[in-house]
Amino acid sequence: MDRMLVVVFDAESKAFEGKKALHELDREDVIVVYDQAVIARNADGSATVRQSDDPTPVGTLTGTTLGALIGLLGGSVGAALGAAAGLAVGATVDVDRARICEDFVEDVKQKLTPEKFALVAEIQEDTTTPVDERMEAMGGTIFRRALSEVKHTVHDENVAAMKADLAQMKAEHAQAHASRKAKLQEKTNQLDSKIQAQLEKSKQRRQAEEAQAQAKVEFLKARAAAMKAKAPQRHA
Repeated sequence: MDRMLVVVFDAESKAFEGKKALHELDREDVIVVYDQAVIARNADGSATVRQSDDPTPVGTLTGTTLGALIGLLGGSVGAALGAAAGLAVGATVDVDRARICEDFVEDVKQKLTPEKFALVAEIQEDTTTPVDERMEAMGGTIFRRALSEVKHTVHDENVAAMKADLAQMKAEHAQAHASRKAKLQEKTNQLDSKIQAQLEKSKQRRQAEEAQAQAKVEFLKARAAAMKAKAPQRHA
């Protein structure tokens, strides 16, 4: 199951130790780590991504899922990450993009107080025990939530509602007196622009989600091929 994992620590060194432990579990084929980062919660409530020597395994994923969660935990994604973090600066920060519920974010925020650190990761795991045992041994507080399926219902309903308003305005425009037509035409143009902007936003979101899903497929294929290549060496 694909999950979002957040482990809160009192010390930055422990957070990086936890990150190393996830890498070890991944190499042992116990879990799959799609992406991960260590963040610090600053005194002003913002979040800063801490750099490390190893690159993230799938940096393109971070801008849509992991980056969105970091943005929700610490404000603006751009401010939290910066271009050097390898994450999508300016990515939309919303719960739909992070694919978790608001209550999860609030639970993490209550524990991730200023001057604390968190290991944030998108992983695949069949059982929670291996990760829990490693993180609890380091003094980490664990939060996890299964990633939800992305839904577009709210956005589709919003566009449908605006289209209904647009149709009503056009009908009124046809019946209006000359003095009223200009005002109705202006409102019609503004609403039509909003509809087109919403449709473009939904299109871009769908494309990003499709790219993310494909990136995961390719990552898992490459990972399986690498492990197969190493298998003979283990038995040698």
